[in-house]
Amino acid sequence: MAEETEPEKTGIVGGIVETVKTIFWALVIAGVFRTIFFQPFWIPSGSMKDTLLIGDFLFVNKMAYGYSYASCPSIRIPQIGVDLGADDFCGWFEDYEDRLFGADPERGDIVVFRHPVTGQDFIKRLIGIPGDRIQMQDGLLYINDEPVEVADVEPFVETFELQGPLRAQPQCNTTTGIGADCVKERQIEILPNGVSHSILNIRTQRTDNTGVFTVPADQFFFMGDNRDNSNDSRVSQRSGGVGFVDRKDLIGRADRVILSSAGRSMFAFWTWRSDRFFKALD
Repeated sequence: MAEETEPEKTGIVGGIVETVKTIFWALVIAGVFRTIFFQPFWIPSGSMKDTLLIGDFLFVNKMAYGYSYASCPSIRIPQIGVDLGADDFCGWFEDYEDRLFGADPERGDIVVFRHPVTGQDFIKRLIGIPGDRIQMQDGLLYINDEPVEVADVEPFVETFELQGPLRAQPQCNTTTGIGADCVKERQIEILPNGVSHSILNIRTQRTDNTGVFTVPADQFFFMGDNRDNSNDSRVSQRSGGVGFVDRKDLIGRADRVILSSAGRSMFAFWTWRSDRFFKALD
């Protein structure tokens, strides 16, 4: 006598089970993709203007520098009290100094890294590599006691208005009103390895003149392209800045903007900047 088989689950229950399974495996695949290959990143501030604008959306290449504990995902949803960092998922890996399949970043790379103190993700340009001497004098960058080459170009002009989900006001060379032009001085800076990129100048401030920073082994020195509106390695961690960043805190390299929104949300498609779709980054 043939053995009876259990009837297959059908109807509403079967549909729910299949839906849950589909969602589960989709989340697993997305988690693996984000952990190993690329991490989405939404630009919340103007510290990298005009290279990166508030509202730019990009994928960070995690394969560029290999893997450390910082490669694990962070999940932060303040609206519901979720605050899970890479150390919550991979804290057991944090004290391991070497990177799996590791490769050093190059001067001029745009890098996403974990802030050494807060654990938040930052994006800045790599200026100093181990052994470098970095200094700012009258707003000009010196690397290993040599001034970098700069050239004046046309100013960067944007509308003076509230920007992004944080509703931040842009800083300008001159005071202006809502809806008017916000103008910033712009230069092209050429680093010793030939990488050239745009930098902005707003006003003279204390980070325009610094002491000499000697970059330690296995650490890096980062600066924002919007030099007068960037919390970066020019300010020590003790004073609330970034300071030097350990190799293990690197997450990946930003190579290209995927899309960009001038509104409060990426989903506000009517505010998308069509000229920034798949824009390569210098």
